[in-house]
Amino acid sequence: MPIGVAAAPLAFFSFPEVVDPERHRDYNAWHQLDHLPENRALPGVVHGERWVRTPACRAASVGPADPTLDATQYVAMYWFAPAPGGSADAHVEEWRALGESTRQEGRRPELDWTVRRFTDFFRPETGVVAPEALVSVGALPFRPHRGVVIDVGRVVDPGVPAPPPELAPGVAGAWTFTGGRDRDAPPHGRLRITLHYCESDPLEVVEAMGAPAAPGVEPLLRTPLLPVVPWEWDWFESEETDGPA
Repeated sequence: MPIGVAAAPLAFFSFPEVVDPERHRDYNAWHQLDHLPENRALPGVVHGERWVRTPACRAASVGPADPTLDATQYVAMYWFAPAPGGSADAHVEEWRALGESTRQEGRRPELDWTVRRFTDFFRPETGVVAPEALVSVGALPFRPHRGVVIDVGRVVDPGVPAPPPELAPGVAGAWTFTGGRDRDAPPHGRLRITLHYCESDPLEVVEAMGAPAAPGVEPLLRTPLLPVVPWEWDWFESEETDGPA
């Protein structure tokens, strides 16, 4: 019987940018201390997590970068459990309703100073875990990690199925997702995302991985991401203060 995220039929990804450089602390306090706990508490959400793309992470990105995705500063995701009948639709509606109710309560301040560079639902395709990780692939996202390397690519040949992710040194396991709706602005078309869960420093892992290459997929972004640690939210402050004296 599948356990953990192995039973999840649907995942959601969001790639936001904080467009007011003075609001990063406000954004992280809202998301980490209000929004994320409320979403994790929903019975239809198996797991939720978020990461930061620090300036060092952006500098360590490898290969081509789609301009829209390259503006990303954070990544958030949720795994949805199957509702009766196997679909996650009912749980997604509960999740949407929570977002609307908190907005009406005045608990969505970030809407004034963030832009979602990309958001969409994805289907978990395949996951692998290193034997030495000693957990099932369904438990992988719950296992402590030092961050992730995320690959985002546009599927140019839908006839090529998503292969099991290859595990680079320092990676405990990985999951691949396919989804995305056609859109006019890039990234467009059907997208594929792979999350590589790192035991080693993600900035070192991504350097060792080199440029992304997958059959039937046009690479759009490969970047390391770090876990968001509550109250340690100063990654972008040097950028805010740099400049002429």
